[in-house]
Amino acid sequence: MPGEFDRLVAIVTGGGSGIGLATAKLLVERGASVAALDLDPGNAPEPIVGVTADVSDAESVSAAVGEVARRWGRLDIVVNNAGIGAAGTIEDNPDEEWRRVLDVNVIGMVRTARAALPLLRESPHAAIVNTCSVAATAGLPQRALYSASKGAVLALTRAMAADHIDEGIRVNCVNPGTADTPWVQRLLEAADDPAKERAALEARQPMGRLVSAEEVAHTIIALASPYSAATTGTAFEVDGGMAGLRLRSRG
Repeated sequence: MPGEFDRLVAIVTGGGSGIGLATAKLLVERGASVAALDLDPGNAPEPIVGVTADVSDAESVSAAVGEVARRWGRLDIVVNNAGIGAAGTIEDNPDEEWRRVLDVNVIGMVRTARAALPLLRESPHAAIVNTCSVAATAGLPQRALYSASKGAVLALTRAMAADHIDEGIRVNCVNPGTADTPWVQRLLEAADDPAKERAALEARQPMGRLVSAEEVAHTIIALASPYSAATTGTAFEVDGGMAGLRLRSRG
């Protein structure tokens, strides 16, 4: 609804591209003031405010949240979307890569939410939405590290929802399927046969196509909305039916 987020302030990590940018744009359309936190927020168009931030660095995150507070004097919504991918089995990624991915995908959300909590506690419409993944609930091949990080995000979301419910802060997450984002496009480009790999990714989702960044953004918006005041501790799938459907072969 136009004006749904009037006078509310939101930050979106990873807001410079993909799902994060789509979410930031939609929040602005609905009336919010939005800061896109990203290593490179340059793709975020006005009136989105790009803020350079690294979720793997607590001081960087705190400085970014402080900049938002100085600009608008409040913070109502945090979309924890920044994340990185990893491919392979448990044998394929060294310890350093495990630490790097978990640091960004899990602890990065902790850093951002922790920095935002003092401001969120002052908001009558406080909401945190974490970008999780179908990988948290479905065993996907060649995604051991990534799946482990997103499984942690799912558990973290529910624990945060329990911890902060008495403070009026709602915490939910979205579980996208394979989405048509720059990260997935890079994975496809690295494949031996990009067209064949894309067809395989599309085929494993019952709708037969990749999810769009905008479709995920609409679900994030719904969870962040003041109209969802009774929704917390939930995980919403946006995966073309991948998590819940078991269709018969179309062949």
